[in-house]
Amino acid sequence: MLRSVKEITGYILLGTDDEIGRCRDFLFEDQHWAVRYMVAETGKWLPGQKVLISPISLGEPEWNSRRFPVDLTKDQIKNSPPLEHDMPVSREYEARYFDYYGYPYYWVGGGLWGVEAYPTGLLSRRNEQFPEEKAVRQNNEPNHLRSCGEVEGYHIEATDDSIGHVEDFIVEEDSWIIRYAVIDTRNWLPGGKKVVISPSWVKAVIWNDEKVVVDLTKDQIKNSPEFDPSTPINREYEAQLYDFYGRPRYW
Repeated sequence: MLRSVKEITGYILLGTDDEIGRCRDFLFEDQHWAVRYMVAETGKWLPGQKVLISPISLGEPEWNSRRFPVDLTKDQIKNSPPLEHDMPVSREYEARYFDYYGYPYYWVGGGLWGVEAYPTGLLSRRNEQFPEEKAVRQNNEPNHLRSCGEVEGYHIEATDDSIGHVEDFIVEEDSWIIRYAVIDTRNWLPGGKKVVISPSWVKAVIWNDEKVVVDLTKDQIKNSPEFDPSTPINREYEAQLYDFYGRPRYW
């Protein structure tokens, strides 16, 4: 199932013993285009502190009531490694975070989630020892984490012109990989529409200029299948999209 990041933002987060707060943003890793953390707003019970929740700890959402179960207690979250306000999330911090919860590192191993294809697989391997992790813990490699909320609004640069801006992201529910960026073309095209593009068609992201450069022409994007945010993306729409661009299907 594919879900909109904007749709999930604002959901109430339910810990195992009490309400935690609300979802306010997501951090994705720009190499694999996978969401690595939900950013939670905790309200009065933990004021002035940014809280990250890994998809490893997220349960099955209650879509109708807009609630998201979290397999953590309030004390676990309160005692987790604190983040400095508005500071980037470093790999060093991630290592401390994963060590605290006993999760295997998602950046060690050949899968999308380290030694697993899905984040829930890491939950079942909590506190397992992986020799590679010690070396990774010491080399302080960059982690390439970006805020979904920050990238919303970035301009889209086609191969021949500018066309639209990023409005939303569509994530795969089980793997938390970003399958599509939603592009709004209304400010660039008369009678413009919303379309989606796959991150695999992105050539580069110019962070300082707030631009996403894609390997597509302006006319291709202009004439691509329209995206309706009120209708869930299904396989039929995806097949139409990939066939239009002449790209191999990911499934």
